[in-house]
Amino acid sequence: MQQIVFFGDSLTAGYQLRGSESFPSRIQEKIDALGLPYKALNYGISGETTAGGRQRIGSVLDRVNPIDVFVLELGANDALRGIPVRETSQNLQHILNEVRRQYPQARIVLVGLEFPFDLGPLASLGGGRYGHYAQEFKALFRQLAEKNEVDFVPFLLHGVIGQRHLNLPDGVHPNAEGQKLLADNVWAILRPVLERTT
Repeated sequence: MQQIVFFGDSLTAGYQLRGSESFPSRIQEKIDALGLPYKALNYGISGETTAGGRQRIGSVLDRVNPIDVFVLELGANDALRGIPVRETSQNLQHILNEVRRQYPQARIVLVGLEFPFDLGPLASLGGGRYGHYAQEFKALFRQLAEKNEVDFVPFLLHGVIGQRHLNLPDGVHPNAEGQKLLADNVWAILRPVLERTT
C-alpha cells in the first residue's frame, strides 16, 4: 500500500466537519472505487500558515515512511494575514525541498489558491495594492509548480468560493458538499499521477 500525505491547513483538515467529510477522505473513496493501492493520510491543521508548515514538515516526514505522493496545500492563512508573497513562496519552497531531500522518488502535487474576497488587513491598503497582492498571490503557486516541475491543481476552491450553499456560515470554509467539489478539483490532477505511479 502506497501512501499519500495531504499537508495543509483548515481546507485540508475539513474545518468543523467530520474526518470522513474532508476532501482527502473523499479522495480515498475515489481511490478505493478504482481499486488503486493508496492510503490517504490527512495532515491538515486548521489555522496553519506556510511558516507553521515549514516548522512542522520535518516531524511529518520523519513519522510517515514511505511517502509516495505528497499533496501540498498551504497559503490561505498567509493571505488572510497579509504576509508578503515572497515569504509565502520561500516557505513553500522550503517544504518542497525537504520532501524532495527525504523522499526523492515521491510525486508532488502543489495546490493553487487565489483570493478574490476581502483579505482582512489588506483591505485597508486600498484597492490598487490589494489587487496587486491578490494577483501576486495567485501567481506564486503556478510559478513554484513550474520551477519545481511538480503537478499542479490551479485553484482548489474552484466552483466553491462565493457559493453560500457550499460553505459554512463563515463564508470561508467549505461545508461537506463543498469539500466534495474540492476533492473533484484535486482528483482531476491527482488521479493521473496515481495511475502513472501504480
